Amino acid sequence: MYFDKEIVIQLDMAGKGDFLFGLHSVIEAIRSGKEIEKILIKKGLKGELFDELMQELESADIVTQYVPMERLNRVTRKNHQGVVAFVSAVTYQNLEDVLIGIFEDAKIPLVLVLDGITDIRNMGAIARTAECAGVNMIIIPEKGGAPINADAVKTSAGALHNIPVCRVKNLFKSVEYLKNSGLNIVAATEKADDDYTSVDYTGPTAIIMGAEDKGVSAQISKICDTDAKIPILGTISSLNVSVAAGVLLYEAVRQRHN
Repeated sequence: MYFDKEIVIQLDMAGKGDFLFGLHSVIEAIRSGKEIEKILIKKGLKGELFDELMQELESADIVTQYVPMERLNRVTRKNHQGVVAFVSAVTYQNLEDVLIGIFEDAKIPLVLVLDGITDIRNMGAIARTAECAGVNMIIIPEKGGAPINADAVKTSAGALHNIPVCRVKNLFKSVEYLKNSGLNIVAATEKADDDYTSVDYTGPTAIIMGAEDKGVSAQISKICDTDAKIPILGTISSLNVSVAAGVLLYEAVRQRHN
């Protein structure tokens, strides 16, 4: 009975975007439908409960990493039994369903795609601006992006609870789907010839923001309809990505209101 109570306590904490640990707790979290960002499993772990966990993971779409015991101990010193799961602070939504809903509501889609944004605070700040600017959906990759945890939600001032977030396996295919659905794909890049104010955001639009060091990935850049740059007049070569996202989003707001 004590262990059952411990599971309940951990699941309640996980709802706040925290983590949970222990084989029983992680198995129950998967079965209960918790949004799990990723699971860390000790290398070489064996046993009946481990086999049970593996059976659950076969049908679950969850990122799993096998790591040394030291990695798990850095997360928690409690009896984790070789398993730690990081639980998302939000419920992810299906991209196709959200986009169909936007069109059915007779709205002009304004979608934000985050390609390789790994800083949690940037993620939260971007989401806050996006919500204020009326963005209909944020799309993030399953791998290679910042986790949406309690810190991200806090930085977003709660915006991540108010705007649909879609986490996708293949960001390139998702952008391709948006393009085939009639959205104008705009990539933010300092390499562009066109100033961001010369781009038309009044129709269905997806704006792609890349990582500050790498920018939008080359594969995705190839299928973008338009590139947009923000003029840099000072000596620093680029803006913080959350600030750059705000500049482009509010240009879209300006054009649409006019």
